[in-house]
Amino acid sequence: MAIGDVEPVPNSTDVYYVDTGMYEVEKYGSVFLIDAEKPALIDTGIAADREHVFGMLDEVGVDDLEYILPTHVHLDHAGGAGYLAERYPDATVMTHEIGAPHLVDPTRLVEGTKAAVEDQWRFYDDPLPIDEDRVEPLTDGDEIDLGDRTLTVYHAPGHAPHQVMFHDDGDDVLFVGDAMGIWEPKTETLRQTSPPAQFHLQKALDDVQTIEAIEPETLCFGHFGPHEYTKDFAEEYKRVLVEWVEAIRQKRDELGDDEAVIQHFVEHTQMDEVWGVRKAHDEERLNTRGVLGYLDYIGDDE
Repeated sequence: MAIGDVEPVPNSTDVYYVDTGMYEVEKYGSVFLIDAEKPALIDTGIAADREHVFGMLDEVGVDDLEYILPTHVHLDHAGGAGYLAERYPDATVMTHEIGAPHLVDPTRLVEGTKAAVEDQWRFYDDPLPIDEDRVEPLTDGDEIDLGDRTLTVYHAPGHAPHQVMFHDDGDDVLFVGDAMGIWEPKTETLRQTSPPAQFHLQKALDDVQTIEAIEPETLCFGHFGPHEYTKDFAEEYKRVLVEWVEAIRQKRDELGDDEAVIQHFVEHTQMDEVWGVRKAHDEERLNTRGVLGYLDYIGDDE
């Protein structure tokens, strides 16, 4: 699968995804389309990659989009929402109630994203604000009627307090956003995602327990694509999270300097050949900074 390619989600009915080419990396960013009676888009990708999302909608033959559903308002998942709302003027935009105001006025969201992603901002376009009357807040337990199926909303605040997951009861597909980390299909590995400034380990582990309770047939990752759900797969991500946070805690104790800790994990990344040096280093820096902030928040004694 190459950048811009569209494929169906296995074992599903009319569910598709596109490789958005996020950060100019293949198989890193995905956006999902449910071509139901009332079509819905899950996530939007970075605004700069919107033409690939438009291309999927055109290829599948969706003329009228009913819902635009960012799993959370981080701009790699919601950055294109305003452009999609502009292209589909009858679509309703729905996201968690904490994040919804940031789609109406993205000023603080842009500032926070620039602080979090640092040099990666070069891959972004500024988001378009969305009229308030087109944005509806979601909360845990809400249901979204797509006509021939229903999406149930599950709050998943470990990665970000404004994150939700969507469970499609028709195909038993769970759109997890970043709640199960990053599935890297080339190496077939699960990797952590722990960005600043609101990553929280215990809440992230609780999110995985929510996924275990749902026990869907298929998981759909924002990074990247679909994967069969199994209990062992969920347990693997819990292990990845715990070991990642503990490794950073120990390295901070050893080095006593946060910039040295960040540099250590950047230098020891194993993703250079998969994502390229630039993205691999950016990713390690982002996720290390997120854990350091979390350790500060809990007082480094949890």
